[in-house]
This record gives sequence, C-alpha cells and structure tokens, in this order.
Amino acid sequence: MLLPVRLGPAGIPLSCKGRTIVEGMDDIISLGLETMEVQTVRMIAPQHFEQYWQAGVLANKTEFEMNIHGPYYSELLGNRVERGRSLTKIESTLQAAKTINARHITLHAGHYGEMGRGRAANEQLVNVFSGIVERVEEIWHDDEDIYPVFPWLKDGTPSKIGIETSGRQELWGSLEEVLEVVNHVDGTVPVLNIAHIHSRGHGSMRTSEDYGEMFDLVRETIGTKEFYCHFSGVEHRTGNAMHYTQIKKSDLNFEPLAEFIVEEGGWLDITLISDSPLLEHDAMYMLQNIEKARHKQLERKAREDRRRSLAAQTGRSAEEIKARELEIASARNQAATAEMKQKAAAQKAEAQAEAAPAEVKQGESTTTAKETKPTKAKKTEQKTDDDVFDFDEEDEDLF
Repeated sequence: MLLPVRLGPAGIPLSCKGRTIVEGMDDIISLGLETMEVQTVRMIAPQHFEQYWQAGVLANKTEFEMNIHGPYYSELLGNRVERGRSLTKIESTLQAAKTINARHITLHAGHYGEMGRGRAANEQLVNVFSGIVERVEEIWHDDEDIYPVFPWLKDGTPSKIGIETSGRQELWGSLEEVLEVVNHVDGTVPVLNIAHIHSRGHGSMRTSEDYGEMFDLVRETIGTKEFYCHFSGVEHRTGNAMHYTQIKKSDLNFEPLAEFIVEEGGWLDITLISDSPLLEHDAMYMLQNIEKARHKQLERKAREDRRRSLAAQTGRSAEEIKARELEIASARNQAATAEMKQKAAAQKAEAQAEAAPAEVKQGESTTTAKETKPTKAKKTEQKTDDDVFDFDEEDEDLF
C-alpha cells in the first residue's frame, strides 16, 4: 500500500557533507525521503543560479518534489512602501521557484499592523496574493525560447502559492484566516504549520480526532485533498510559539497524526516538511511512526480476518471469539504478573539470606563492645557522692 504522504526536511540535511541543494537532494533520496523545501529567507544571489538550475533538472528527471520558502519577514498588511519592499523580496523567490521546478512556494503575510484583524485585512491579502499568482503565471510562461533549458515549464503546472498559518497572536494567519483568503484566490493553497496551529491554539492538536477535524474543515472550506504541511516540536506560551524543538522534546506528539494518516487519510495527498532543528532526523522519525501505525493497522485487520474465518468454521460470532481472545490474554497477563512477583520474592529472600552472616558478625561485635562497659561503670562507682551530675563523657547523645 502506498502511503499518501511525502516527507522531507526544510533545507539541506544536517548530515550532508556538501552544502549545495543537489547534494542535499541526493542525501534525501538515499534516506528514502521524497521532498525538500529550499530555504530562501533572503535575496537570492546570482551566483546561486547554477545550483538552483541543476536542482530543477534533477527534480524533473527523478520526479522529486521541490518546494521553496520565501522571506520569513513580510509586511503584506503594511503601507504601500512596506508592501513594495516585501514584494521585491518575494519576486526573487518566485524566480528561484521557476528555476528549481518548485511545486509550492510558502509565504507569510506578517503582522496585522494598524489594519488589525478582520475583513479589511483579509480583503487586502486577497488582492496581494492574487497579484502574486498572476506574477507566477507570467514568470512561468514569459519566454518559450527557454523551454529547452527549463523543460518543466512547457507542460508543467506553475508553482502554487502556499499561505502559511502563523504561530503568534500578533501575526496574521490563523487557520480560519488562511482558509478565507485561499478560498478567494485560485492558485493558492493553505500551508498547515501544525506547530503553529498547536501553539496558537494553546496546545491543541493532541489526538487523531483533532487532525480529522482540521483536515475536514479544510476540505469543506476550499474543496481540496491536497495538503502542504509543516511539522516540528515547539515550545509555546500564552498562545504564542517561542521556537521549534525536536519532536521528542515537545508536548506536540506526532503519533496522533501518523494514526490519522494511516487510518483515515487514504483520500489525502500530503507533503509533510520537517521544520525540526534535527531536520532529516525528525523527518525519518515521522516516517518510522507512520510505518508503525501502518503495521498496527495490518495486524488488527489480520486478527479481524482470522476471527471472521473462525466464526464461519465454528458457528460462533466474531464478537464471541474476540471476547474469548481477550479473556485468554488477560489470564496470560495475570499468570505472567504472578510469576514475576514470585521471582521478585525469591530474589529478595535470597538477598536477605546472603546478608544474614554479615548481620551475625556485626551482632557479635556489638556484644563484645557492650561487655567492656561494666569496667567503666565500676570506675564511676568509685566516685564520691558529691558528683551527682557527673555523666559518662562518651555518652553524648542524651536526647
């Protein structure tokens, strides 16, 4: 069974000896992962073009999914100058996305600023992101002469603009706000940063049911089965993300999401990016958890098939067979517990028996010491009756 998820790190793997994108892709593929998100948080220097183009060629040949992250700091809700400054930085990300054949471009909106929350902010961002989508189309189809160099541009689909959920209260980007804007702008997708949603929700996203509700909300709002997600451990306070952590050191567990993907996520098409400080290590940790959840599902289905087969052979119901199996398992566990207690008691008795000779020797030593004390008492009796408050100097612990 093919899993409906592609996993990869946010950047070049930590274990990669080389630091180019192509070398990072090679390492990711060798780990059994299928995607990565290139980090372009600042302007892209012209000298980087060659490695970006090589990455695009490799991605096109191997069907490796490339994605890219735009500037972390944006002011799309600011004044004209602030918006213009942010869009200039975003332009270089759009050009890089074309060069590496990126499927998704992740962008932030930034602070609410003077505009604050509400309809006016959402409407401004609808206009801004509509313009960004149009610009992507222009960049993707601006020159047919470059198709031999960028073969993925001829028949490929332009990069989709991903609008990321934010993890702080003062930043635009609650899940509801993101879905509102995406619903009004074709060519955009929500970027579900689970660590941000968890933090902004004061520690939400704890069960597989929580993930089911989230994905259902997205599907019902914008009608999609395609999801682009980020996952990491996170430290948070008062509804605000402080910083990313490795998954094992966070109260945000991955197991519930793995369980949902395996049990209920057959309809999903998910790209899952590891934002963890451990990058590819936590991406592999997520993959292992998904495989564990899958094995548990297969084991459960095998037991159910066996019960149905036995029910057909014996004439009993599958529920009766299951109840009998649970009864046998419970008895086996009780027997194992009793055996462990017996072994522990035997080990304790053996330890006490080994300690007994030492206690005897210690008792003999104490007796010998006591036998010497009458001599001291006799010396005391030789003292005069005037020494009424004269105490044995060696007996210091009076109380």
